[in-house]
Parts: sequence; structure tokens; C-alpha cells
Amino acid sequence: MQLTYHTFDLQLKHTFTIAHDSRDIQPTLIVELSDGFTSGFGEATSNPYYGITIDNMIAALETVRDLVESGNYNSAEQLWDLANPYLTSNSFSQCALDEAAQDFFAKKKGEKLYQSWGLSPENNPLTNFTIGIDTVEKMVSKMKELPWPIYKIKLGTNEDLRIVQELRKNTNAIFRVDANCGWTAAQTIDLAPKLKTLGVEFIEQPLPADDISGMKKVFQESALPVIADESCIIESDVAKCEGLFHGVNVKLTKCGGPTAAKRMITEAKFLGMKTMVGCMTESSVGISAIAHLLPLLDYVDMDGSLLITNDPATGVTFDYGKVIYANENGSGASLNVKNG
Repeated sequence: MQLTYHTFDLQLKHTFTIAHDSRDIQPTLIVELSDGFTSGFGEATSNPYYGITIDNMIAALETVRDLVESGNYNSAEQLWDLANPYLTSNSFSQCALDEAAQDFFAKKKGEKLYQSWGLSPENNPLTNFTIGIDTVEKMVSKMKELPWPIYKIKLGTNEDLRIVQELRKNTNAIFRVDANCGWTAAQTIDLAPKLKTLGVEFIEQPLPADDISGMKKVFQESALPVIADESCIIESDVAKCEGLFHGVNVKLTKCGGPTAAKRMITEAKFLGMKTMVGCMTESSVGISAIAHLLPLLDYVDMDGSLLITNDPATGVTFDYGKVIYANENGSGASLNVKNG
């Protein structure tokens, strides 16, 4: 087995702004696992908020190169367990490796990834399309640029209610809002009924992750369901979200890839919470990996590849929110260029 890295600077169609970040370029790392005949691909992006860089992801993966290239494992799950002690401090690198391994082993079995997991895609949820923070006029323009059945609106400004009101004038689509830790409990409770009347389905991560008392109050009093994001990073966080959130948004990069994500989704369902998977601004490699988890989910946010202009890969495509799987086995992702 050979481990290879491919790095790219993904160019965003529009400056992407959330409550704690703004960017025009998204560096990403694509990992390739190959036995000389079959290649599997996985991806993780850099993320300043979590201290993740391309260099420290590669450095982390170098600590397991010998293990990976030995080929002494028979499944992606087995490789995840073997690599985890070395990659615990860098889950993003483990995600890229795990996605590549899942893709590789599904291809070896001649199956699409969801088939190798025993899943059926008949009732897959639609993905939302994200509108980043901007002037109201530009947010409306972004929405009109791509008509979509569900929009996730990034908030965390002094004009959040007006933003949603203005966007509502231009579409009948379902809205979801994501404050990215930018609100207080009082703000959330006050805004929730107003947002509900504007067709908002749920609120994602309104408070900072450490505001436990605030989230208890929001959970009890909010007119809308609340979904955890920054409060649900790794597997042990799922149980901590019970009684604070109505659902969890699992990010593959944060938890270490599909292997861990499936366990988190199973636990959340057991605890009676809604399940969602979200994306970073990934290429079609990372987005295609997410697609195979859809049969397990209530909601999904996998629009990352739609936000960029120079996707180095092909994979799943979209038809008005519906995910269309590629013809290829595995995740369906194929790398078109080897380096950015």
C-alpha cells in the first residue's frame, strides 16, 4: 500500500463569512491510498479555528506511514483503530485517511460505499445550500444565483432578524439558521419564535460550546429545535448533548472520518436526537464521502463543492438539493489533477 498526499488551494466563488471566520481560499489535503491497481481518496481541509494546517496534518500522517503502507489490516475500521492512538490530536488527518480507506476497500469489494455499509439510499434527505454572512443585498443575490429548496443562513450579526426577513421575501425555501456560537441564550429564546414564523426549521449552535447553563435554558424554552455543532466534535460529546440539543451535526473532519461518524450517529439516534452531517468547504472528494451516510441522516449540509470554482475532483452531483451518486464504486470520487 502506498500513501500519497495532494494539496490544493480551493478558490471560493464568494468570500465566505461566518461569525468567527472569513475566507476566499480554502487549503485542502487529499490523501490517496493505492495498492498499484486501486486508489482510494479522502480529504480534510485546514481550519484556523481548530489549529489545523496542511503541514500539521501531513506531519501527523507521517507518524503512521509505516503502519499504513504495511497493509496489515483488512478493513477501514481496522486501520482506524490501529492509527487512532497516533492521530488522536489531529482528527482532521484521521478523517482524510479514513475516507481514503473506506473508498479503497469498497472499491475492492466492487461496491458503492453505502452498499458496503449495508445502507439503502431511497429516502435520502436533501442537502441545504449555505448563504454566508454578507450585506443583505449580496446574501439575496447569492440565493438568487442558485435556486434551492433549503438554505442554511449564517448569522451572528446585529441584524440577524432583518436578514432572514429580507431573504424570506425572495424565496419559499425552507430556512435553517446557524449562529456559529454568536448568540446569547436570551437572544436565542427571543429570536426563535420570530424565526419560526419566517419558515426557519431549526437553529444550529446558537451559543458558545462552554455555555452549558445557557443551552439548558434554550433547550427548555426555544420555540425551535437546536442542533449542536461546535458542542459535538468527538464521540464522547454526543452523550453530553442530551438535554441540551435536539440533534447533533457531526463533521467528519472533527470526529476522525466516517468510521467514527457512524458510531456517533448511532448513539445520537439511541438517545432520541436528530442526526445531521455537515461539511467544511471541501472538494468533491470529501463531499462524496459524506453522501454515503445520507441513509442514516435526518438533515445534511454537504454543499462545499458547490461553493468553489476549481474543484480538483469529480464525484457526487446535485439536482435541486437531491444528491446524485457517481457511477464509480467506493465513494465515487476521482481526482482529476494531482496537485494544486
